[in-house]
Amino acid sequence: MKSILIIEDNEDIRELERDYLEAEGFAVDLAADGRQGLRAALAEEPFAGALHAPYALIVLDLMLPGLDGFSICREIRARSEVPILMATAKREDIDKIRGLGLGADDYLVKPFSPYEFVARVKARIARYTRICAAAQQRDGAARAGDEAAPPPLVRGDLVIDTARRRVTERGREIALTNLEFALLAFLAQHPGIVFSRERLFTSVWGLDAVGDNATVMVHIGHIREKLEPDPAQPIYIETVRGAGYRFAEQARRG
Repeated sequence: MKSILIIEDNEDIRELERDYLEAEGFAVDLAADGRQGLRAALAEEPFAGALHAPYALIVLDLMLPGLDGFSICREIRARSEVPILMATAKREDIDKIRGLGLGADDYLVKPFSPYEFVARVKARIARYTRICAAAQQRDGAARAGDEAAPPPLVRGDLVIDTARRRVTERGREIALTNLEFALLAFLAQHPGIVFSRERLFTSVWGLDAVGDNATVMVHIGHIREKLEPDPAQPIYIETVRGAGYRFAEQARRG
């Protein structure tokens, strides 16, 4: 049974989310304030309601007593890649972009359909499970010296080893999250081809993914910050105005 942590200060919403998730077979823990929720999420200091850690997903409100959701998301993402679904009344685009930029996997604005809520939870868990399984298979093949393992992708000064899930640029190793790596590898496997955000979202997040393809824009931004010598003038992942993104055919530092 997969477990979920809900960090939400509104009791009615908290209980409603729990009821629908439990009806789908999930084990659910509840936290009513930010600091309590962060302790449970990081399993640092258990409290009475934290019975089912570690969690397959965290549902996170933004406006919380003690510690706000943005701060919680930042702290969790510094330590873990557990999927985070922000469920909040803050509906401005800047809040959504900030939440996704801090590492949230999805953003749902209240009031929302309980059925959509459950669908998004399932989609995020399923996607994360597939990514982790694929990474484990690649790592296992690499350790076993599997001759069938694909050779690294060499794109200018960039080397993307999909078998070992490792990226280096001029010998410097670049730490990427699982989703960032999957997005970079997909683009690098198709240099020169322009992909819309919708196509990238479907190809990388999965056909069953539910969410906003603004997530792609945020992840592209993170990759550029880690990879590009000058993120404002990218040499690897180019923006094609009005069309989407492509990996440069001649990607090389000057």
